[in-house]
Amino acid sequence: MYELAGKIKLINDTQSFPSGFTKREFVVTTANDKYPQDIKFEIVKEKCSLLDQFEPDQEVQVFFDIRGNEFNGKYYVSLACWKIQAADGSAAPRASASQAPRRQAATTTPAEPSPADLRNDEDFDDDIRF
Repeated sequence: MYELAGKIKLINDTQSFPSGFTKREFVVTTANDKYPQDIKFEIVKEKCSLLDQFEPDQEVQVFFDIRGNEFNGKYYVSLACWKIQAADGSAAPRASASQAPRRQAATTTPAEPSPADLRNDEDFDDDIRF
């Protein structure tokens, strides 16, 4: 599991394929690097709608996995986003002052656990064996 913070530069439309598979790509520009980078992510299947809540120039935090595959002797790497949230920790863009109380009252879902809460140190063996 990896995460990256930055500003959304581009959100592409959802692509549908004859097999029924859907994917959507978006680009995030890193903010805290000496040389900012434009990083392309993809989000697949039912998670494509997660991007509907966001817009270009919005600060976000992206949680993703690195995926690799081989096709016809060529190797490909993709960054598969599984969660995206506004940089302030919310799942949606910031609401205006008049909308904020209404959204908070309608939302009753508990806060998601942090990656540290999910990690069990007994599951990881950091010893390198040669």
